[in-house]
Amino acid sequence: MNKRLLALTGVLIATFTFAAAAHADASGCKALPDFEALRTALKAAVKPQGGPSNGGLDFNMWASVVDVDGTVCAVAFTGKAFTDQWLGSRVISAQKANTANAFSLDGFALSTANLFAATQPGGSLFGLQESNPVDTAVAYAGDEKRFGTAKDPMAGKRIGGVNVFGGGLALYKDGKKIGALGVSGDSSCADHNIAWRVRKALGLDKVPAGVSPNKDDGIIYDIAAGVSKGGFGHATCGGKEADVAKDIGAGAMVQ
Repeated sequence: MNKRLLALTGVLIATFTFAAAAHADASGCKALPDFEALRTALKAAVKPQGGPSNGGLDFNMWASVVDVDGTVCAVAFTGKAFTDQWLGSRVISAQKANTANAFSLDGFALSTANLFAATQPGGSLFGLQESNPVDTAVAYAGDEKRFGTAKDPMAGKRIGGVNVFGGGLALYKDGKKIGALGVSGDSSCADHNIAWRVRKALGLDKVPAGVSPNKDDGIIYDIAAGVSKGGFGHATCGGKEADVAKDIGAGAMVQ
């Protein structure tokens, strides 16, 4: 009996080990930028670390990357400590990444900025932001000393959530969507600009198609009297974010 139990235990251990390894391989994180690559690209994209202005408040930022099934692969920040940027933006960055991944396809990308107008009261997607809620047990778990490090407590888990303002972009490689990026820590318009710069720096910006005038997932400033001309517009944020978006090809002002 003992021998049979030992044999069965060995089989179960091997099975569980194989299943865990298979899940890790299938998670898709290996195809995405790791923590160091994400942090390096993010720091180079923000003014406090020597990068260019985003047109908004030019604060330090958070960024998260998820794979195609919504698993968080990496979370990073640009300051010296996790308190150097809005703490609430840590979870928002992951939520934005989840949204951009969840509502983009291999052949068609939607940024979180593209969802703004349609999710307002009376819009065709009103209520979308209430679907797929954030898993708070994932979002707020763990030691705060690990926030924004290679061992962030969200890494390896699905956080969920839907965000409907700028800062989330799908990631593409070889014509396929491989996940998404979320950035947060400034105005939503500035977040979009930073995400655009980070995605370009990572070389994952070959967007197949989208709703913007440039046929991509750029931010669209076309709201007048509370109505988006094309249905996918985003509110302006009061700074020079729209000018920066135009300069870097991240969006357009549509009259």
